[in-house]
Amino acid sequence: MTDSVLDVLLYLFETYSDQEPGAPDQDVLRDELLRAGFGEPEVDSALDWLEGLSDDAANPASAAGERSVRVYNEVELRRLDTDCRGYLLYLEQVGILSTGQRERVIDRLMALGNATVDREQVKWVVLMVLFAEQGDAAAFARMEDLVFEENNGAVH
Repeated sequence: MTDSVLDVLLYLFETYSDQEPGAPDQDVLRDELLRAGFGEPEVDSALDWLEGLSDDAANPASAAGERSVRVYNEVELRRLDTDCRGYLLYLEQVGILSTGQRERVIDRLMALGNATVDREQVKWVVLMVLFAEQGDAAAFARMEDLVFEENNGAVH
């Protein structure tokens, strides 16, 4: 999979996030995405990614405790640089992500298939995971603010 899979996912998120819960039929989505100009492999990969997201939301994982430390495996270390891992830790520490949500985010980042992941990709995947769970509206709103905040160029 390439970065264009994330482009497909972002298109779907922007198109359907304001609509009532319940996704359209996958065949309808697939046809719409192909008509929108996305390639067939990317569309199929994005739909598989969304199916995995639905499975993750339906089957909460992680028996990790509140004070547990996440140890990344070699593949995760190669694909998630220090900035990405630090950002996930930050989101967990400020209460936007639970340990289970963090695991779902990492799973979905790995499922993108990108050789490396950057912070912007992490932000969007976190937002999609929180949206799919439809649980904590406050955490979603805080993450949405982080995703859409503008970089004003000020040095802190």
